[in-house]
Amino acid sequence: EKWLLMKSAKVSAATLRGYASRMNNYIVKPLGDMYLSDVTADDIRLALIPLSKKSEGMYNTVNMLFKCIFYSAERSQLLDYNPSAGISGKGGKPTKDKDALTDEQVTTLLNAVRGLPSYVFIMIGLYSGLRREEILALQWDCVFLDVPTPYISVRRAWRTEHNRPVISTVLKTKAAKRDVPIPKCLVDCLLEVKATSISEYVIADSKGQPLSYSQFQRVWHYVT
Repeated sequence: EKWLLMKSAKVSAATLRGYASRMNNYIVKPLGDMYLSDVTADDIRLALIPLSKKSEGMYNTVNMLFKCIFYSAERSQLLDYNPSAGISGKGGKPTKDKDALTDEQVTTLLNAVRGLPSYVFIMIGLYSGLRREEILALQWDCVFLDVPTPYISVRRAWRTEHNRPVISTVLKTKAAKRDVPIPKCLVDCLLEVKATSISEYVIADSKGQPLSYSQFQRVWHYVT
C-alpha cells in the first residue's frame, strides 16, 4: 500500500487501479500474511505460477510490481537482500501477432463507416497509427495541415474516470511524444472536419467536449 501511495503521484488513476487490482490478486493473496523479510525467491516463483496461464503482459506487470516493491524495500534498508532480483522476466502466454488490414479490407471498412460518427476516428487510426487514447485527446493545435509535410503532434492522452473524460499530457512512454507525418487523404479529411468544427478537439461530442467512455462505446458500435 505504501508503494502504491508513492506511485500515485507519477501514474494516472486508471493505471494505479490496474496496479492495485493485480497486486491484490497475485501478490497480497498468496503472500499477504508474510513479512517482507520472510519472503524468499521461491515464494515469489510460486506466486507467479498461476500467471503462466495469463497473457505475457499480465505476467510482466505482476513481475514488475514484485521487483518494484522489493527494490523499494531494499533501498529503504528494510531488507538484507532482495528475493526478486533473480526472478526471470519471461513468462505468460506470448501475444499473438495481429495481421494488418489489406487494402481491400481498408476500402470496405471506410465505405461502411463513411458519414458515420466513427469515420474520422477510423481515418486517423488507419493513416496515422495513433492509439485510441491519443486520437480522442487530439486537439487542433497539434494538427498541422498547412505545412509542406503535414503532420500530427502527439502531446496528450485521453482517459476516463467514472465515465468522465480526462485529458492529460502524461503519455505512456517518452517515445509516445512524437510527430507523425500524415498522407493527403487524411489531410483532406481533417481539413473538411476542421472547417465545420466548433471544438478544440478533433473528435468531440455535440457540445464540443471530449468523448466520455460511454460516448466512445456508441461511436465504436458502428464499427463492430
